[in-house]
Amino acid sequence: MSLNPSRPLRLAFAAVIGACLVGAPVVAVPAVAAPLPVQLNLLNINDFHGRIDANTVKFAGTVETLRAQHPESTLFLSDGDNIGASPYESASQQDTPTLDVLNALELSASAVGNHEFDQGMDDLTGRVSEKANFDYLGANVYKVGTQTPALQEYALREVQGVTVAVIGTVTEETPTLVSPNGIASVSFGDPVDAVNRVAGQLTDGDDANGEADVIIAEYHEGAGAGTVENATLEQELALTGSAFAKIVTKTSAAVDAIFTGHTHKLYAWNAQVPGAATGVTRPVLQTGNYGENIGQVVLSYDTVTGATTTVTNQNVKRSTAADAALVSAFPRVATVKNITDAAIAKAAVTGSVSVGTISAPITRASIGGATPVVEDRAAPSTMGTLVANALLATLSDEKKGGADIGVVNPGGLRKDLLTTPDTDVSVSEANAVLPFANNLWTTTLTGAQFKIALEQQWQRDSKGAVPSRPYLQLGLSDNVNYTFDATRPESDRITGIWVDGKPIDPAAGYTIGSFNFLLTGGDNFRVFTEGTGTTDSALVDRDAWMSYITANSPLSPSFAANQASVTGVPSTAVKPGDTVSFTVSQLNLTSTGAPKNTELAVTWAGSKTVFAPASVDATGAATVTVTVPTDAAAASEITLMAKESGTTVRVPLAVTVPVTEPTPVPTPEPTPVPTPVPTTEPTPVPTPEPTPVPTTEPTPVPTTEPTPVPTTEPTPVPTTAPTPVPTTAPTPAPTELPQTGSSAPTSAPTAAAESALTKALQNKITVNDSTVAAGDKLTIGVGTAFAGQYVSVWVRSTPINLGGWQRVSAAGTVAAVVPAGLAAGTHSIIVQDAAGAVIGWTEITVTGVTPAATLAQTGLDASPWLAGGALMLLLGAVLVSRRRVSMDS
Repeated sequence: MSLNPSRPLRLAFAAVIGACLVGAPVVAVPAVAAPLPVQLNLLNINDFHGRIDANTVKFAGTVETLRAQHPESTLFLSDGDNIGASPYESASQQDTPTLDVLNALELSASAVGNHEFDQGMDDLTGRVSEKANFDYLGANVYKVGTQTPALQEYALREVQGVTVAVIGTVTEETPTLVSPNGIASVSFGDPVDAVNRVAGQLTDGDDANGEADVIIAEYHEGAGAGTVENATLEQELALTGSAFAKIVTKTSAAVDAIFTGHTHKLYAWNAQVPGAATGVTRPVLQTGNYGENIGQVVLSYDTVTGATTTVTNQNVKRSTAADAALVSAFPRVATVKNITDAAIAKAAVTGSVSVGTISAPITRASIGGATPVVEDRAAPSTMGTLVANALLATLSDEKKGGADIGVVNPGGLRKDLLTTPDTDVSVSEANAVLPFANNLWTTTLTGAQFKIALEQQWQRDSKGAVPSRPYLQLGLSDNVNYTFDATRPESDRITGIWVDGKPIDPAAGYTIGSFNFLLTGGDNFRVFTEGTGTTDSALVDRDAWMSYITANSPLSPSFAANQASVTGVPSTAVKPGDTVSFTVSQLNLTSTGAPKNTELAVTWAGSKTVFAPASVDATGAATVTVTVPTDAAAASEITLMAKESGTTVRVPLAVTVPVTEPTPVPTPEPTPVPTPVPTTEPTPVPTPEPTPVPTTEPTPVPTTEPTPVPTTEPTPVPTTAPTPVPTTAPTPAPTELPQTGSSAPTSAPTAAAESALTKALQNKITVNDSTVAAGDKLTIGVGTAFAGQYVSVWVRSTPINLGGWQRVSAAGTVAAVVPAGLAAGTHSIIVQDAAGAVIGWTEITVTGVTPAATLAQTGLDASPWLAGGALMLLLGAVLVSRRRVSMDS
């Protein structure tokens, strides 16, 4: 606890003394030199992640070189994630070598990072804290259900008579980043609120609760995920809802310097102090990761006024000096070298064993395609596909869960497989890719839930806020691909999903194989917690991963992306001959060795039309323009194949297919009939037949009326003549309609409430023609995802069921006839699934009753019926005429 007066008390005391001196008589006294300000040399690291390797000595040498600039006033601090996700040399020894190195360098205090919780709260407060000679700080970690701190909140350090307070906090997202079971006893609050609470306590003038002259905030939370690399501070602060923006603009003015971490970004900014005069700033810094840089902030503290100014704010690159020179110059570095050499030697005993080989580098996504990789968790990668394939292969056995799809979170991939110095993959190299020792689980999601999982790549935390990494790219096994449109509303950006080349069935179950971290809702993919039949395979990721490498060596990278952005696809049905144009982008991976695609082969499923390839530009984008072929199916699909990478993109399209008139079906026309008909056929008709009509009738029936009647008599036609109306003629029409089988729902379809016809479901189905007449036949496109399923079709305002239960065809269509009595005007066509849920709806315009000439649309030969109808009308006219005569008489 500090015995120095607090900053407010010092300032008040100085003001009183100054006022007294103003009125005092001038007395000659010896001149007393004002005390020199104290230079506080603050050295900082973040996200070290157990880097015990060939660079560890140089890392230590950089710290000691900067310490030597101010040997009596240096504090070496950390922002967390010192351990966890570590290379084999540290991970295989439970990160003990890393803690030993930090102890040797006299790390003074560290915020807890989310990875400090990898093995649970008990491990952190027990084994880890006991091994560390420095304080682990977590002011926003509370005992669950309370506001009682569960960890030490701050540390006080005396530096040249100045009391420096270090307050530590961790990202509020920690519960989504570690396995829940290990942190069930604690909760995580807002880090800025926690820093401000503690800073207020340390400057309230009450020595009993701690006072400080200078306050340093260590936030394991940072900037950079929402903007391009090397963004400006202004760009970061423009993301007003981000955790980082709150850190910069809302952290108490009593805090003199802010160190950040977690996002593995590199920056050193001077940010305006909230509430202070314009231009009064304080440093905000992050060092990147893995000890590649050491952050240095030098503050000048005026012991008289209590004012703090920034002298230095920079990131210093890791030294390139020879290890021997650094060891010779700095005793602490010599100690670090001994620790490092021993750890590497111990790990080499087991870690150097080869488990397989690779044919080319297999890496994570890299920002700008840089080599070596600058990790980009917002993009697909060759490593993501490989690990997801390994998960699928390992867990596809029914005894291990029966996985259909492998899924990996990008944060689970921590290292790359490289061909330098050789193509062998050692135990240590394999372990470095998946260092967390997660268990492998399976869970079953419906197709609709899997779509939600892909939608959740656009991140929201449990409170609905966008986290510091707003997008996380899931790695998927290569039997899955999908399309998206990021311009669409949130939760409606995934536009198509295919599994094993078939459209995903929203109602079917798909078993997902992944790490227990992800399937318990990690990284905000909460929909995985809704899965059914969740099973622990009893396998550890590291062991299964190494077995997969051994069984499948040599491993080669797949440069085919599992997804692509597709925009501009028509939302309504197109017609043969129409020109369709849309944009496909994000076709190129950024993993090491990924080719730049130059063209897309274009094919139209089921069509014989040959299309020219589409050119792909340097950014991996292409504009695809095609003419809808005449042989296009109602539920069509365009397939695009990238020439260089093999990336496949599927684009569904609804096509209004012209209704084929079935009248040509009855090929036998009356022309063959006359040959057997006797030429004397008309002679038996007595010409004087009308004479028997009573003379009393005022309006005699025309003498020519009966003459057409005999022409319809079929008796003169020989029985061997071709039958004019084939008995099989009507059959083609019914085969177009979905058949109701024994598996159809047993209860009658029920119309959905009108409120179920939401805007989101409008035009999710298509019709072959939106302007029809009563009696017309409609071909309704439901989508191939529903092929074989039973649906009901309705027309409303007043709901009318069209055809009972109908089975969706393989082309994704059903058929219906517009009711004959349907009034002219606008009506809705609705398709519901077997459970009664609305699949989609669209509007049609009814113009009137179909003319008699269009009866051929039913598929029946109308000619005999029309002939019979004419006869009946003629006889009716005779009867009416006779009735009128008798009534008049």
